[in-house]
Amino acid sequence: MASSASLQRFLPPYPHAAASRCRPPGVRARPVQSSTVSAPSSSTPAADEAVSAERLEPRVEQREGRYWVLKEKYRTGLNPQEKVKLGKEPMSLFMEGGIKELAKMPMEEIEADKLSKEDIDVRLKWLGLFHRRKHQYGRFMMRLKLPNGVTTSEQTRYLASVIEAYGKEGCADVTTRQNWQIRGVTLPDVPAILDGLNAVGLTSLQSGMDNVRNPVGNPLAGIDPDEIVDTRSYTNLLSSYITSNFQGNPTITNLPRKWNVCVIGSHDLYEHPHINDLAYMPAVKGGKFGFNLLVGGFISPKRWEEALPLDAWVPGDNIIPVCKAVLEAYRDLGTRGNRQKTRMMWLIDELGMEAFRSEVEKRMPNGVLERAAPDDLIDKKWQRRDYLGVHPQKQEGMSYVGLHVAVGRVQAADMFELARLADEYGSGELRLTVEQNIVIPNVKNEKVEALLAEPLLQKFSPQPSLLLKGLVACTGNQFCGQAIIETKQRALLVTSQVEKLVSVPRAVRMHWTGCPNSCGQVQVADIGFMGCLTKDSAGKIVEAADIFVGGRVGSDSHLAGAYKKSVPCDELAPIVADILVERFGAVRREREEDEE
Repeated sequence: MASSASLQRFLPPYPHAAASRCRPPGVRARPVQSSTVSAPSSSTPAADEAVSAERLEPRVEQREGRYWVLKEKYRTGLNPQEKVKLGKEPMSLFMEGGIKELAKMPMEEIEADKLSKEDIDVRLKWLGLFHRRKHQYGRFMMRLKLPNGVTTSEQTRYLASVIEAYGKEGCADVTTRQNWQIRGVTLPDVPAILDGLNAVGLTSLQSGMDNVRNPVGNPLAGIDPDEIVDTRSYTNLLSSYITSNFQGNPTITNLPRKWNVCVIGSHDLYEHPHINDLAYMPAVKGGKFGFNLLVGGFISPKRWEEALPLDAWVPGDNIIPVCKAVLEAYRDLGTRGNRQKTRMMWLIDELGMEAFRSEVEKRMPNGVLERAAPDDLIDKKWQRRDYLGVHPQKQEGMSYVGLHVAVGRVQAADMFELARLADEYGSGELRLTVEQNIVIPNVKNEKVEALLAEPLLQKFSPQPSLLLKGLVACTGNQFCGQAIIETKQRALLVTSQVEKLVSVPRAVRMHWTGCPNSCGQVQVADIGFMGCLTKDSAGKIVEAADIFVGGRVGSDSHLAGAYKKSVPCDELAPIVADILVERFGAVRREREEDEE
């Protein structure tokens, strides 16, 4: 069981708040024998060879007893983001109150100063703030930390009040990491918003750029009759360590690139372990519950790889030391040149898995990392369950209700209503999922019928169509400056067009991403669409998409491959219909009509 006391040894040596509310989880270990979940990587890590002592010298050092910076000898060939970090410590905007001064500056004054301009475009991402320079100049998206996707009605109302104040400029999204993002934020309001977040038990710290992203867990944790382990305690501990209990943790804020972590709690693998840099897979060793570890999974514009076994096991009551050790090995040894080659798997490739494991082991408290348990507790024959709709909880007389949120977009009024429903019908809690949906837990069975009759559930349906229920879309170029195409409305439009052409026998997961960064995770989808531009038949430049097919989630997970490149968006529907017929058992509508 996870222990909040064990966390304290791994936090920075300066005052911080008491550990967040973490309760030991219950473990339900199914007697299933199966091999550790890992699909073959499309690029096998380099064979282990002797790695020179010079290569294993840490490339960073601590300054001022707090911040970590690159050593002088490693400051050649750096990417632009690394140069920004050298120019000014990003965490100082929070830890030294720099955000308060920055928020007082007019945008004209900010633009005239190089460091201040870098602050709003780059360094504020360490505070979870993303300037929408291209499409919403002077406004920011704010990304939160929401471990395990658990949010309270109070938190939801507060976020709704923030975006409501921005009128049509304000809205929110459920993200593919079980998280909230709010939009429309203006810089002068940021200090007060940060204080408001803290008052309701939220933080946006370290949620962007070269930091650890939101810890993902089972959205049904603690209520699922078939769960292996309640992941909430573990993800709370990880989040507390990552941000040092909302105070900022500069020991891990200068990573070579972003880094993802998840804790697996069910056979369904809702958490997508194969695309995380570190995944905790439940496993028993020597009669003790713990986790086998997978490392290195990631998606990027030019390469995507599935996580591989580290050949390591950690007891369940001691998960933080290995997280810290992996992060420090990556921080110390990762390269900082081409941003497309700085994710952790590139380091694993360079060193070889055993050498990388050795570096992690060196950074463990006692210099020891146990070898993996022979088997994990995941049932590889398990059929992934649908959490949308009404389902019985492990608690007698209670149900959870999964709501479909079309492409994750919500308005302030929606959030206020969701908070009301959580209070009136549940326990004042909502669960976000990586498919951008929302679960209301702890609904008494006698209240289910009334909940289903609520007007909001006409918009956020518990029973969406088979093609809508698996639909995911990133922000797209409505707000994101990197997106090449509009995604959210386009995803809904193309899905509607396809539904007029074919009927499908089962849900098909379709993911949209506006650019090669793949925030929409198209490589894990049955059918994925990655935004690009192309010329149509008239020679005009139009929005288009590369189509990916064949991604799978669950115990037989693997990543999708490219199917067809540069298809104009207006021509997608018939091609998608063909794919659904050829590969997913769909039936054409005209054939249905002929049979009738």
